[in-house]
Amino acid sequence: MIEPVPDSFDAFARAQAARLHRAAWLLCGERTQAEDLVQDTLAKVYVRMHRRLGPRLENPAAYAQTVLTRTYISGRRRRSSTEVPYADLPGLDAEGSADHAETTDLRLALTEALAGLAPVDRAVVVLRHLEDLSVEEVAGALGLTPGAVRNRSMRALARMRKEVLR
Repeated sequence: MIEPVPDSFDAFARAQAARLHRAAWLLCGERTQAEDLVQDTLAKVYVRMHRRLGPRLENPAAYAQTVLTRTYISGRRRRSSTEVPYADLPGLDAEGSADHAETTDLRLALTEALAGLAPVDRAVVVLRHLEDLSVEEVAGALGLTPGAVRNRSMRALARMRKEVLR
């Protein structure tokens, strides 16, 4: 028999879903993969929140962010994570032209630059600059030293600048 979802987790999931989805989309670069990543994350958080043994979660939102990032990184290590079934260009009108060419070009360039980074570097950039976490928070979430976070961030941003400004 399936137990009903407690109100506390339901409220937590509703409150955090948009933030987790935004971070997941920035990590994955694709909506469907981001949705899957958020679902995997919420499933893991649910299990952890309802574990009868062990300490209770002090900060479930931070735990969810850490789980999201680590799940993304471990998923990228799989060989199947680089498969691309087809290449479609979404967002085009009936004639095949885009209305917002400049912003679309910038968005595509940034998305491509993010995609060109290693999974850990991408996670550092997303958490540090787009989720606005401190160096120490990113280091704790990824299991790195603060110096490694600063170094990875600096090098990843330099690679992205070079890619976008080409």
